[in-house]
Amino acid sequence: MSEAAVDPGMIALFGTSADPPTCGHQALLEGLLQRYPRVATWASDNPLKRHHASLELRTALLAALVAQINNPRLRQVQQLSSPFAIDSLERARQLWPAAELVFVVGSDLADQIPRWKQANEVLRRCRLAIAPRGDRPLQPELHAVLERMGARVELLAIPVPATASSQLRRAPDPEQIPAAVWPLLLQHNLYGLTPS
Repeated sequence: MSEAAVDPGMIALFGTSADPPTCGHQALLEGLLQRYPRVATWASDNPLKRHHASLELRTALLAALVAQINNPRLRQVQQLSSPFAIDSLERARQLWPAAELVFVVGSDLADQIPRWKQANEVLRRCRLAIAPRGDRPLQPELHAVLERMGARVELLAIPVPATASSQLRRAPDPEQIPAAVWPLLLQHNLYGLTPS
């Protein structure tokens, strides 16, 4: 889909563990804002992941990143948060009944989609936009599986730095964490960090 073909009624939906938010999350959100007229994000509990901070703290971390980006077309809509994509989509449909919903996932999580609760129904109700992760590109065979399941797949050409929350939990690096997020990590002693 070309930039000119983007429907002004589209909303990109990006749920993330935000455990912690990284410069990769920031680049993705900023890239989505260049591609879609509106972007909604939220901190989520992925049932296929182990989280290292509470949902409440991860929500606050993501809020700091959204405030740093400071774009009125980007909203943190925490009520979309659910362990299941189908629930998030149903909530989004209630909020924006006329919008075309675009559900955004990283290519590193795309292999989980066939195992999602009501995966076929999720894919029927939205477009699926897959953001690149340099270390885990979308495999052609998985792309084919998703399309057979009914997915309308869009591969996003958004340059995302190779930062991973899991790596930053092991070795926090202030250069890979958005400036507005770092003070909260220290304030809450997250991931073994303590104020100096």
